[in-house]
Amino acid sequence: MKKMTKMLSVILTVAMMAAMLVACGSSDGKKSDEKTESTDSKDTIKFGTNAEFPPFEYVTQEGVIGEFDGIDIAIAKDIAEENGMEAEVENMEFDSLIVALQNGQVDAVIAGMTVTDERAEAVDFSTPYYTATQVMVVKDGSDITKASDMEGKKICVIQGYTGETCVKDLGYDYEAFKKGTEAIMELVNDKCDVVVIDSATAQKYVADNDGLKIVEDNDAFDSEEYAIAVQKGNTELLDKINTAIEKLISDGKVSEYAAKYTDADAE
Repeated sequence: MKKMTKMLSVILTVAMMAAMLVACGSSDGKKSDEKTESTDSKDTIKFGTNAEFPPFEYVTQEGVIGEFDGIDIAIAKDIAEENGMEAEVENMEFDSLIVALQNGQVDAVIAGMTVTDERAEAVDFSTPYYTATQVMVVKDGSDITKASDMEGKKICVIQGYTGETCVKDLGYDYEAFKKGTEAIMELVNDKCDVVVIDSATAQKYVADNDGLKIVEDNDAFDSEEYAIAVQKGNTELLDKINTAIEKLISDGKVSEYAAKYTDADAE
């Protein structure tokens, strides 16, 4: 009986050791998978954008990155490829982009984002790649010929964009929309008098909608620079992006995309 008990004890000990080895193997395998996943993720740059801002970013049937297309999307694709990586795009509301970047939901933001002191406190900006200005889109026959003529008019802007800041600084009341198309349709349907928006995007909407025109006022609206945002302190990614942007600018690719997409019809 004592021999039998000893034998059972040995068998149980061997069984427990085997189970521990299997468990350790599974744990090591899991750690290995996690490590591989982390390494693989470095092969991709996930860009956050707001695909409601043609010609910079919009949704179409066949874009350069999945369903997404535009000046910014083409630039994002080139930046990734210049670094031997792939680009992914995550679409969200403009006001959510910086929060998503800070939370690590995306690696970078490219969304026609203007460099401002306030934003620079929350993110690090790349070398600027595009210079724009704000303009007013009105209907043919409008009596708005300069920014001061907007006083007392019904003004529409896009929420979170520079146009909203400009109108607010002028002290005028306005209505903000989440999508540029929504603001423009207010104008087309005679529900507002003017839309304040970035110049390149204004050109796109005017080309796509008969009866609209652009009014400029360089005294009221300063030029602005678009740049890509990354998390504060992410110098490794920022250096990669800056090197690629500088090459794209020197090679004339940014100008090429600006001409291509400003003339193209966004779906």
